[in-house]
Amino acid sequence: MASVIISSIIAVFMGTFFMFVRMKSAKKPVSAKKIILPPVMMSTGALMFLFPVFAVTKTEILESCIIGMLFSILLIKTSSFEIKENDIYLKRSKAFVFILFGLLAVRIVAKIILSSSIDVGALSGMFWILAFSMIVPWRIAMLLNYKKLAAQLKTS
Repeated sequence: MASVIISSIIAVFMGTFFMFVRMKSAKKPVSAKKIILPPVMMSTGALMFLFPVFAVTKTEILESCIIGMLFSILLIKTSSFEIKENDIYLKRSKAFVFILFGLLAVRIVAKIILSSSIDVGALSGMFWILAFSMIVPWRIAMLLNYKKLAAQLKTS
């Protein structure tokens, strides 16, 4: 139970950090590289599955992927771009902060409930899969929207 509490506290700090990073990044122009890099960097976390303690079943993988993709819809809906001064910027969304912390709260509650029936290592693997399954569709949607605006900028 202590590991669940510690990891939940870390998750809150990471969520808060991510919120500030997002607010700061909205002040600078976006690039395709800035959109693509987060899931690429996060993909290194898959190395955890080399260790048996993080093993997950096919059902757990499927469940985590489906939930992650469903959560990504909220992020996709609250992420949009705008053209300012011949550059593309991420629009600030007040809903994004609430959605981010809402998803974090759901994650913490789910972790507390599931930690009694699923091994902590497998649960960690499942939450990594969930997060990765959330960030990849979100970033793909962002990249497609960015490319549309970039093409629009190019023609004007």
